[in-house]
Amino acid sequence: MTSSNLGALRWLTYMMFFMFAMTSDAVGVIIPELIRDYQLTMTQASAFHYAPMIWIAASGLLLGFLADKIGHKPTIILGFVLFAGACFGFAIGETFITFVCLLSVIGLAIGLFKTAALALLGDLTPTSQAHTRTMNMVEGFFAVGAIVGPAAVSYMLASGVSWVYLYILAGGLCSVLCLITFAVKFPERPAKQVSQGSGFRQTLLMLKDKHALGFSAAIALYVATEVAIYVWMPTLLKTYEGSWGLLATYALTIFFILRAVGRFMAVWLLNLFSWQSVMLALSSAIFLCYLLTFVFGVDAAVIALPLSGLFMSMIYPTLNSKGISCFDKHQHGSVAGVILFFTALSAALAPLLMGMVSDYFGHIRYGFALAMGFAALLMLAMAYNYWKNPAQLRLANAH
Repeated sequence: MTSSNLGALRWLTYMMFFMFAMTSDAVGVIIPELIRDYQLTMTQASAFHYAPMIWIAASGLLLGFLADKIGHKPTIILGFVLFAGACFGFAIGETFITFVCLLSVIGLAIGLFKTAALALLGDLTPTSQAHTRTMNMVEGFFAVGAIVGPAAVSYMLASGVSWVYLYILAGGLCSVLCLITFAVKFPERPAKQVSQGSGFRQTLLMLKDKHALGFSAAIALYVATEVAIYVWMPTLLKTYEGSWGLLATYALTIFFILRAVGRFMAVWLLNLFSWQSVMLALSSAIFLCYLLTFVFGVDAAVIALPLSGLFMSMIYPTLNSKGISCFDKHQHGSVAGVILFFTALSAALAPLLMGMVSDYFGHIRYGFALAMGFAALLMLAMAYNYWKNPAQLRLANAH
């Protein structure tokens, strides 16, 4: 395969994640509008986030094997077609229920093309270290999309334009990516690898593997701490009345910018230190940000929570890469589906639980106390990973 074709595949993968982030990470800006327009509680409004995440989880677990069975290219195209169709459906949707149903289809589509894209990365990277660096680059583009999406919605709302046009724009971008996918040549996979990695049974076997479950659990804890920021931080900071009002207004944008900067710095940082020590240091810093918010309230949150984006930047792509790299390449689609299942399940349930806790106690700060607990568990998990290094032999032996 030519270097230009490999470059096209890398950019295709980058843009998939950029497009995904545009829609998923904008929900924190959209939810206050939904609460106002449809007279919803925080628990009800959180369906705008957890509905697609549940379908991403189901798609990853039940359909993740398709990337290994029918190939990366057909799976990606199928996901793109579903994603674009659902996005264009926002042009005619009017009710909250309709939007939630369309988001469910989007979640199903993301589960398809994301697992295929993650499996594709294994074919494009020869070593675990190269896979981790590439994964951080991919997540860097995701982080850029997470900046563009909320910023675009904020601009639309300020200009009197409905937020639904974000999804129409995403549908247009997805249509272009689908056409490019048709035109680009994908790496050929030996028939032996296809037969070894095919079937839902392969995914079920992953659920019994301690490394797949261990990395999935760690990623789920990380995701619970991250989604708390982009789903509920705008709601928390609406109660801020201090002198840092401008910072509170742009807190979510600052969070996404710092997360993007950190992900593009990941290659440099991981070349200097072991990934285990980096994960422990960053998870400890995240816990400190939540602890400051818990102790000092919204006056500390206006600084600490956006700053946490810098520390969160490298955790997900690194853990995701190491979890996938524990397995042979013909298993990458299945293990990516399992990890995606736990990722999306956490992304669905954590904000929902935060909304329920906040509704019960009467303030969103109680939801952030729950998120602090997730951050503490993540820090303990990374301490165990640092001292015991349980995946060392598996990472050394996988090919």
